[in-house]
Amino acid sequence: MPKMTFVSADGAQRKEVDAPEGLSVLEIAHRNGIDLEGACEGSLACSTCHVVVDPEWFEKLDEPTEEEEDMLDLAFGLTHTSRLGCQIRMTPDLDGLVVKLPSATRNMMVDK
Repeated sequence: MPKMTFVSADGAQRKEVDAPEGLSVLEIAHRNGIDLEGACEGSLACSTCHVVVDPEWFEKLDEPTEEEEDMLDLAFGLTHTSRLGCQIRMTPDLDGLVVKLPSATRNMMVDK
């Protein structure tokens, strides 16, 4: 079974988890009790599943779609290796993927 690692926002904690092929990073986080919101449930309508991909892994990902890039523009703490967890699907090539949780998220879907 492929594995992936989630790193806490402060970098102090790492959690390696099973990462079944075909599941998104968001789905894997939810299955393992990782605090990654995903307010739109993976429908590409928010940026609350924003993760920072370890630079070593970033080039191995498929290119983001224009829709994902538009949602990333709304993410808090955007970096050059930021992606949406709902858009990263596990493949055999991503066995060992490392992503860091951002320090905060912006949920534009919450009524104010």
